[in-house]
Amino acid sequence: MSLKKDKQKVLGEVFDDERVKSFLDYLAPEGVSRDFHLLEKAYRGMNIDNFISFIDFFKQAGYDLNATNPDGLTIVQIMNQHRQGLDYAAAMVTAGASQ
Repeated sequence: MSLKKDKQKVLGEVFDDERVKSFLDYLAPEGVSRDFHLLEKAYRGMNIDNFISFIDFFKQAGYDLNATNPDGLTIVQIMNQHRQGLDYAAAMVTAGASQ
């Protein structure tokens, strides 16, 4: 007897605006810029469409798109090191972040 799966695999969580905005509530670890930490959490936790929405909320809140990590790197510099991060980096630059 073979068992049939009754649920489809969920590949990505769909975020509404409130879920996207909730990423602005994370606290950064000691010694890490809060602005950088929020960008990194969103980058690692969202698909590109949700991330683009997040950038708008992030900017409206007055946060810095060019914040750096403890090593002095911006999130755009980190994204550019990842093949999957290039679209995210482009979205950041379009929103006003430095290359």
